[in-house]
This record gives sequence, structure tokens and C-alpha cells, in this order.
Amino acid sequence: MHDPAGANWIGLWTLYMREVRRFAKVYTQTIMAPVVTTLLFLAIFSLALGGAARSVAGIPFPEFLAPGLIMMAIAQNSFANTSSSIMIAKVQGNIVDTLMPPLTAHELVLGIAMGGVTRGIVVGTAVGIVMSLVVGLGVHNPAFILYHAVMASLMLALLGTLGALWAEKFDHIAAVTNFVITPLSFLSGTFYSIQRLPEAAQVAAHLNPFFYMIDGFRYGFIGHADGHVTAGVFVMAVINALLWCLVTRLFRTGYKLKA
Repeated sequence: MHDPAGANWIGLWTLYMREVRRFAKVYTQTIMAPVVTTLLFLAIFSLALGGAARSVAGIPFPEFLAPGLIMMAIAQNSFANTSSSIMIAKVQGNIVDTLMPPLTAHELVLGIAMGGVTRGIVVGTAVGIVMSLVVGLGVHNPAFILYHAVMASLMLALLGTLGALWAEKFDHIAAVTNFVITPLSFLSGTFYSIQRLPEAAQVAAHLNPFFYMIDGFRYGFIGHADGHVTAGVFVMAVINALLWCLVTRLFRTGYKLKA
């Protein structure tokens, strides 16, 4: 039922809880597995690149690397949650169960995207807690940590939704992951400082939206940023606003959802 303001809060909450329960029910796969994988990344890259003996901008390498790995876990799991939810519903033919309730396009996007955001934040929190036991993670600016965690997970949740709306089979989603999400993640400065790159490569890095989510999130922990953190805040907000408008329009028109 809609309230006088026009929002279907019960329907929205039901959709959101459905998305949360999807990943909570298989927590060993959706929460515990990313923790183990991220710790393996930390161990392998720290050992391969010199460990604590190496520093970046005067910061021990493991402490520089850890925030980027946490953010990668947040982003990848946010993307996976929304893309798998919509893709499975389309393949199984039960996407109609999502479209039939009296929910507006904005409510559909909000419920699905917030499910992805929740999974990303839960995974990021779990990874951060476990990683803090082996790496000296400090906190420089909690507001930047929270802002970039939420905005990055929202951005990837919306990208996952967009990819699933476009995709017609799971191979298409795999292509988006392999040729878009993974390259942008690895070229975002997660494992290195872009200040070490040639000038042309630094310009290219600043055109990568994933750079801003990694850089701002890392700044919140260690107080060091390769770019302008204030610009990063606005870039993240603008990208999310554009993605929201695009995904909402696709839901409103029934793009690849309605026969």
C-alpha cells in the first residue's frame, strides 16, 4: 500500500529484504569466501612486492594495500549481488514477480540496489575486521571511509543492475565482469600509487571512476591520496546520479524485461 506521499514502503522493504536474504542464506559463499580471497591477495602481493620492507609514500606497503583490497571486495560483491539477482530472474522467467507489484521504477531500483549495497558493506566490514588482525589499519577520516564505501557499493550495484538488464545470458554478465569491472579495478591504483606511472598513464588513471573510490577510501584510512579527494567526492556523486537515472529509465521502459 502506498502512503499519502506516494511511496510503497511495504513493497520496497519486502523487495529489499528479499535481496538481503538471497545472499545471507548462502553466507559461506557470499561473505566468508570473499574474506578468504582478499586475505590471499594481501598475503601474495605483500610477499611478492617486498612486504613491510617496502613503502609507498612513506607508508608500509601492506597498510597501503589493505584499504584498496577491502574496497575491491566491497565493489565486486555489490556488483555480483544485483547482477545475479536480475539475471537469474530473467533466465528462470520469474522476473515478472518483481515487475508486477505496485512499485515505481525508482522503488525497484532502490530495493535491488540497496540489497547490493548491503552485501558490499557487510563483506567490506568482515574483510576489514579480519584484515585488521594482521595489518596495522589506522583510521584517518571515518567520514571518507563511510562515504566511499556506500557510494562505491551503490555504483557497482547500479552497474550490476545495468549489466543484467542488458545481458541475455550469463556469458554476457561474465563478459562485463572480465572486460569492464576487473580491468577497471586492477587499473585503479589498488596495488600501486599512480604517482609512479608516466604522466600519460596518470591522466588515464584519473579518467577511471574506480580510481576515485579506491583513492578516497584509502585516504580515509592512511591520510594519503594520489588525487584530489574533494574532486573524488563529487565524481562519485555525479556518476551515481547518472547511473541511477539510466537504470531507472530502463526499468520504466521495460528494457529487455517485458515481451
